[in-house]
Amino acid sequence: MGTLSASLNIALSSLSANDGAITTTSNNIANANTPGYARQISQFEETAPVLASGVAIGTGVTLGRPQTVRDNVLQLRITQEAQQGGQLDSFLSSMSQVQTLFNEASGTGLQQPLSAFFNSLQQLSTDPSNLSLRQGVISAGQNLASAFHQVSSGLSAQQQNLNLGVRQTVGQINELTTQIAGVNEQVGGLVAAGLDASAFISQRDVLLRKLSNLIQVNQTDAGNGTVTLTTGEGTPLVVGGQSYDLAIRPDPASGMQQIYSQGTNITSQITSGELGGQLQVRDQQIPSVLSNLDDLAFGISSSFNTQSQAGFDLNGAAGGDLFIAPPASVAGSANSFGMAITDPSLIAASSDGTAGSNGNLNALVNLSRQGIVKGQTPLSYYSSLIFGIGNAISNATIEQSSVKLISQQLVNQRGALSGVSLDEEAANLVKFQQAYEASARVITIISDLTLAAVNLGKD
Repeated sequence: MGTLSASLNIALSSLSANDGAITTTSNNIANANTPGYARQISQFEETAPVLASGVAIGTGVTLGRPQTVRDNVLQLRITQEAQQGGQLDSFLSSMSQVQTLFNEASGTGLQQPLSAFFNSLQQLSTDPSNLSLRQGVISAGQNLASAFHQVSSGLSAQQQNLNLGVRQTVGQINELTTQIAGVNEQVGGLVAAGLDASAFISQRDVLLRKLSNLIQVNQTDAGNGTVTLTTGEGTPLVVGGQSYDLAIRPDPASGMQQIYSQGTNITSQITSGELGGQLQVRDQQIPSVLSNLDDLAFGISSSFNTQSQAGFDLNGAAGGDLFIAPPASVAGSANSFGMAITDPSLIAASSDGTAGSNGNLNALVNLSRQGIVKGQTPLSYYSSLIFGIGNAISNATIEQSSVKLISQQLVNQRGALSGVSLDEEAANLVKFQQAYEASARVITIISDLTLAAVNLGKD
């Protein structure tokens, strides 16, 4: 009876262990498509044998804590690539909208209006007294002014949209850090109690990747199951179960939202993630393009006004400004650019006061071929501006492709290591099922033998 009892305990331990293994395998299969899930491996452990007459006799098996297959270094690399990928995605999305304002093929931009204005002056030089051609110059100048205003206002509108986007992204960051702090606390509690926290760690990994896509995050293992998160410059985001929200305040001068952490302005420190891309376009790219537009408008209006004042209009009077005088500080020149005259007879075409003279008009035409904008001709300067935008987008696109490739390779590596293989799990399920059924069969046999032994004495 002692041997049968021991055998029964062994069979029961096997039954329990394989039942747990089937549960672990079923959980793997159920989460095969769950983002961030790391598969678990059942750990069978032999129970301590007993000594009987100097012989070690086995006592069965027990199921230890399932082993979660996770590579923390690989997971960290994935979050790092997510930071760069988020920045590039945001940058390209915003810069593509900037580029649409300079799509000459669809009728936006300044190249066609600039060329049309210079051509109108060239045409007038052939017949400087022609009122119809003079009106053409006025109209071309007004169209050029409208183009400047359209591009300038479009850039300002995009900057405001990005400003709103910054506010929304900061809100998402704060929401994620709050969630991570909550999960952090659960993980820490389970680890302290000696319990399995793998399910919550997987949840935290998913949240961390989402957060990394929005902002640069440095991750430090606190040693108790929790992680400490800071920005790239060390500003705390999550410490244990405590999250630290980012705040936003408008800059008094520009109205642009500035990002604060515990009272310190950290806007300039944020360079990665979606937020970094938004700030880069809002605070660097768009202001640079607007500054270039202002330089272009200032160079044209100031140079043409100076030359116009050196000539005489159709009435023989001294010429005045052709364009509205630009701001002395240059800033805002594109937005204020416009024709100073609407009367075609006031165009100072003559160089000597006679109606048929086109001397000053030729000088105005020649300005289009002179370095009146930062040492470059107006069209050359404008081409450089367009090239700068296109080059920034091209470089970012190449970098984005590289980051996506690396990210996909890392995700594939993680999938090969931590992902669930349905074929493998199906094979494990059959293996554990057969072991379970065999253990149950052993129990049945022992039960029959025990019953036979009990009835043996009754014969």
